[in-house]
Amino acid sequence: MRVLENFIGGAWSRSSGTTLLDVKNPATGECLAKVPLSTAADVDAAVKAAQAAFPGWSATPPVQRARHLFRLREVFDAHRDEIAAICTAEHGKTLAEARNDFGRGIENVEHAAGIPALLMGQGLEDVASGIDCHTVRQPLGVFAAVTPFNFPPMVPLWFLPYAVATGNTFVLKPSEQVPLSQQRIFELIDQAGLPPGVVNLVHGGREVVNAFCAHEDIAGVSFVGSSAVARHVYRSAAEAGKRVQALGGAKNFLVVMPDAEPSRSIAAIAESIYGCSGQRCLAGSVVVGVGEAYEAVREGLLERARAVVLGDGARPGVTMGPVISAAHRDRVVSYIDRGVAEGARLLLDGRGAKVEGYPHGNWVGPTVFDDVKPGMVIATEEIFGPVACLMRARDLDEAIALANRSEYGNAASIFTSSGRAAREFQRRVGAGMVGVNIGVAAPMAFFPFGGQKGSFFGDLKAHGPTAIDFYTERKIVITRWF
Repeated sequence: MRVLENFIGGAWSRSSGTTLLDVKNPATGECLAKVPLSTAADVDAAVKAAQAAFPGWSATPPVQRARHLFRLREVFDAHRDEIAAICTAEHGKTLAEARNDFGRGIENVEHAAGIPALLMGQGLEDVASGIDCHTVRQPLGVFAAVTPFNFPPMVPLWFLPYAVATGNTFVLKPSEQVPLSQQRIFELIDQAGLPPGVVNLVHGGREVVNAFCAHEDIAGVSFVGSSAVARHVYRSAAEAGKRVQALGGAKNFLVVMPDAEPSRSIAAIAESIYGCSGQRCLAGSVVVGVGEAYEAVREGLLERARAVVLGDGARPGVTMGPVISAAHRDRVVSYIDRGVAEGARLLLDGRGAKVEGYPHGNWVGPTVFDDVKPGMVIATEEIFGPVACLMRARDLDEAIALANRSEYGNAASIFTSSGRAAREFQRRVGAGMVGVNIGVAAPMAFFPFGGQKGSFFGDLKAHGPTAIDFYTERKIVITRWF
């Protein structure tokens, strides 16, 4: 069985950790590889390699750094299908979803390649008589990122291209549940010719995360995962004097007004809830039908949910794959059990789902709850699975109030034909990313990504212009010549 290695200082090396975890195909149960739980010593070796590379890389002109990203984009584009197949095997999402996953990551490489323009400062002559002032952006050193299981190719590329484009060096810890996409991506990065030590990969779990937060030579940490761990990373790394952007969990509300366009709205809502088996931070979770829209939403969503084809994401015709692990399947099922116990009406039950020929798959079928009340656990906690919770609201004000009760604030969407309702919703709802007739409010690479409240810890969000702010320090120079 293949044992994955770390990528440190431009070379592959064995982890010093002795614990190995199985990387399994969640549809078949097949063990694909073994991943090591690396140690703080491995992190230190990667940071030292990144530190050694920093002086030369930070002194490389931005236009030359951009050319490395152009080459990287070409290499990635040539291997889109290969990476998608790896992603589907380790994660379970469909091949179409996996292609989109990697494609959105490549968009960040494309955006970061514009670094000569993105990195520009500002200047003004004669701020006082004979005195000029200008600002420049400078890199800080070594940055680290910890990324989740749900988008194996994409999420690391929210961080890596911007870190290196701005002149920093970088250490990544991918999720130990889905390390194969990044293992292959780093092989491609090696082919693209980045100098040794500019990017580094350390496999592992909690010890690696804590080592990132504590290491005195890491300037900043990026994290994507649950809110509980995001809060821990934020506190630990900030106490150590680091920059931190920690993206946490979600409970996303989708509000449907009576004037919403019926068929396209329901299609977008169903894809939001059941795409990637509900395992994405922008997935719809609570659908609020306003007034007379409720019954139409319920029946339309039920019809769409029943039409979902559950199975191995690598097979044609499948529209929803398994959840990531048996443990996560049990967690999602426990939430369905809790919803029944709380008195919500279960219209479609995904528990006990089976797929012929795949007895070891982590299957949870599309699930729909009716009559969900605001205080229920299924209405408040992140399930991260293919479970829809239907709630009623009298009017837009009540719908916004329901959404704003949530401790999370990642995303929210409204479906309406009214510009006034859409404007009120986007102004008042407490979410960082808002969709209008959009089920998954995912910003493009050139806009920031991040939520509010318990969904985000930090000041500067991922990708877009805020990434340039996160990875650079502004220096102000005031000049007078005698």
